[in-house]
Amino acid sequence: MDRIKFACPCHFGLESVLKFEIGKIGGEDITVSDGKVSFYGDFSTLAKANISLATAERVLIVLAEFHAESFEELFQGVKKIPLERYIGKYDAFPVKSGHALNSTLHSIPDCQSIIKKAAVERLKEKYHNSWFEETGAVFPIQFSIIKDEVIIYLDTTGTGLHKRGYRRNSNDAPIKETLAAGIIDLARVRGDSIVCDPFCGSGTLLIQSDYKALSVAPGLKRKLLAEKWDCIPSSFWKDARNDAISLVRHDTAFKAYGFDIDENAVTLTNDNANKAGISKRISATKADIKNYKNQKGTITICNPPYGERMLDIKEAEKLYQVMGQVFEGSKDAPCYIISPHEDFEKFFGRKADKRRKLYNGMLKCQLFMYYK
Repeated sequence: MDRIKFACPCHFGLESVLKFEIGKIGGEDITVSDGKVSFYGDFSTLAKANISLATAERVLIVLAEFHAESFEELFQGVKKIPLERYIGKYDAFPVKSGHALNSTLHSIPDCQSIIKKAAVERLKEKYHNSWFEETGAVFPIQFSIIKDEVIIYLDTTGTGLHKRGYRRNSNDAPIKETLAAGIIDLARVRGDSIVCDPFCGSGTLLIQSDYKALSVAPGLKRKLLAEKWDCIPSSFWKDARNDAISLVRHDTAFKAYGFDIDENAVTLTNDNANKAGISKRISATKADIKNYKNQKGTITICNPPYGERMLDIKEAEKLYQVMGQVFEGSKDAPCYIISPHEDFEKFFGRKADKRRKLYNGMLKCQLFMYYK
């Protein structure tokens, strides 16, 4: 098969991290745009991307890119796509999701309907069918229309890649695994690191730190939608998993410690670490942030509670003041804190050595890095 173009959406602010990951699995001609990284590869690359990428939200095949200002142009553009390369006679091909921005075609339901109709007509001609039962494997079609430029995608992932396969019970304000993995990469967690999270919640930052330290591919324990596609030989998935398993490090000294004032959060962290099969390297105990010891040689990574979530803003600001008193934030004891508060540094008591804009869902945040 010819080279395939792929696109992986990601959290805004993690594009460079994802680009590096894609390069490591053999992606070619990598290009970066806001919240998305595109690249080329083959079915082997597709399998590796789904199993090994820690910061991608999903892996999409780019089926076509064209200009459309009318429903007829949209219809004809989709009808030209050789869908039969992937979609079999009995397979399902729902038009799952899409978005339109600053475009003549702006009605999402109407666009979904036109794309579905065009796909049916294309496959009718190829399979000489007048009706499709769609009882086989699922091939979700997605689309984006920005300034009248259309991109049609095929989703290979299914349930988002932030689902790691072990999970997970969560508390009121979990951080997505993909965002956590990006923060951990920026914090330079290594095989011999000691990581502490004084607001451990459900343990996401600690568990993803363990995965990073041991080079564990985040998709090893989960099933991917495209594994059921007849067009992709099962050997690609088997080889990708075997390659990922061969990279796992068993000689690391990594340890992670979680603390939380909420007993339920402590229980959640320990339970989730157990579900992930890494409870030997992660432990959580109940503790107040006022008593936190930012010890030399540890990396502190945390997502403290914020007013829009569980604490009101004034309480959050008091919390930041306490953090500023107990966090060292130096070369020997670096700290990485994600917060949406515009004046975090003011309450923490000092400017960050570096800041990075990130989005936690729709919430604009900054990663405040103290490491000098």
